[in-house]
Amino acid sequence: MAGLFESAGGGGAAIALDEVEVSILRSLEVQMLELIGPGPGGESGDPLAALFAEGPSEAPDDPALLRLFPDAYGAPGEPVDAETAEMAAEFRRYTELDLRARKREDVLAVVRALDGLGGEGGVLKLAGEDCLRWLGALNDLRLALGTRLEVTEDEEQGLYNLPDDDPRKPLVMAYLWLGAMQESLLEAMAG
Repeated sequence: MAGLFESAGGGGAAIALDEVEVSILRSLEVQMLELIGPGPGGESGDPLAALFAEGPSEAPDDPALLRLFPDAYGAPGEPVDAETAEMAAEFRRYTELDLRARKREDVLAVVRALDGLGGEGGVLKLAGEDCLRWLGALNDLRLALGTRLEVTEDEEQGLYNLPDDDPRKPLVMAYLWLGAMQESLLEAMAG
């Protein structure tokens, strides 16, 4: 069960992680938190400000953030007319903050579960709801890494054959491992 999920019954899953795997996964998730950014109201934590906050109307400049928070209207990378751009901006304004909050909650659930192992390896057991949070967090990590690596469907198979001296190799290894974890989690949840 090293580094991959197995069914724990009832829609739950279990995974055995060694100390290095825990460290790598935790580090990646903390970086994801930094990428997503703080919640509405910044660091103040004012729940009233968060309740009435409106999100941005412009798409993010960072390609990884744009992959995590795409426009709801229009095709990615294609020009849009003024009406479509206005609809996308309006949709983003009212949904992005909630989407960012959910992504932050997913990441924090993973970090807390990993912290529960005390920085050491061990077997981590997840209930069904926790599996969904992990699935979301793993997916977001893969999307961000895939964007940074400029992975396309056509070249994903080529990632397995990168030479060891390729500077992308560590990120590619993480990308492929996260994909295997994600697939095994889906299978464990179904089994």
